Amino acid sequence: MNALSNDRRNNIEDVAREARVSTATVSRALRGMPNVAPSTRERVRKAARLLEYRADPTASRLASGRTNTVAMVVPILDGWYFATVMAGAEGVLTDRGYELLVFVAGDEEARSRLIMSSRLRGADGMILVDVALTEAEAGTLLQLGGPIVSVGMEFGGFTSVVVDDVEIGRSATQHLVDLGHIDIAILGGAGDDPLGYLVPDRRREGYRQALDKVGIARRAELTIDGTFSVRSGYETMQELLALRHPPTAVFSMSDEMAFGALKAIRDSGLSVPGDISVVGVDDHPMSWVMDLTTVQQKVAGHGALAGRLVLDQIEESHEPLRQEAETSLIIRGSTAPPR
Repeated sequence: MNALSNDRRNNIEDVAREARVSTATVSRALRGMPNVAPSTRERVRKAARLLEYRADPTASRLASGRTNTVAMVVPILDGWYFATVMAGAEGVLTDRGYELLVFVAGDEEARSRLIMSSRLRGADGMILVDVALTEAEAGTLLQLGGPIVSVGMEFGGFTSVVVDDVEIGRSATQHLVDLGHIDIAILGGAGDDPLGYLVPDRRREGYRQALDKVGIARRAELTIDGTFSVRSGYETMQELLALRHPPTAVFSMSDEMAFGALKAIRDSGLSVPGDISVVGVDDHPMSWVMDLTTVQQKVAGHGALAGRLVLDQIEESHEPLRQEAETSLIIRGSTAPPR
């Protein structure tokens, strides 16, 4: 290859001529998009280096009509799960030259106000993380025309990244049943969540299925509602410990609640798993430190997958699809057969 004259700034057409490809192929190769042969991609990059070509992001955005931004809507900012999904998505978006704009819809009124405002309309695409929409709200977002990926919930017309929350509840409870436990409690979110958060109901259903399958009677007092936080796990576990017949095992719908439950058990002078076994969900980074048995879901991976899916739909037309992420039971030292 021979460098062109440096009397002017080289442009994408110059790179295309030097690499003997179209300008569209140059654009796709330099943005890391799929469907470009490795040899072609390397030839384009070599030509760009030789010609000292640097894409003008402003011109690129004007030409494409894009802002190179993706909006993410979350119910809260300070939860580990949401922060981790956000980090996973942001890593992918940043690598592809996009900026993540985060919006919080903490209650029904805030969600409705956000959807009806103009703040979401400038983004090229959108990621919703456990945001429950009414049918009308989903329709309003679809009218914006950009691709939408929903993490944790499913809506018609949206691409979704989900896990089987019923199976999560079933597998966690089944592990305790297999160990020989009968008095198994469940700690989780409220079933009448005003935000329409469906995870508690689905994980509770899995818990019920596991008990019903082997004929274990469900004790109503062993189902305790709370919030997905360490403090709530501590307080709800205290309620269970105050029962005349406390459980010998606990399924906590999140690792953070499980951390609180572990502290409450130990503060009461009991041991884990000697007196009470505990299972969580998530595989939080602190779970191995706490030696917590848990149902692992790769949360950062959910965010990364959502980021890739929304970018693929921004840069190429794709039909909405459903992606179910895998989960797996990780057995550690917080569970054992009952005494």
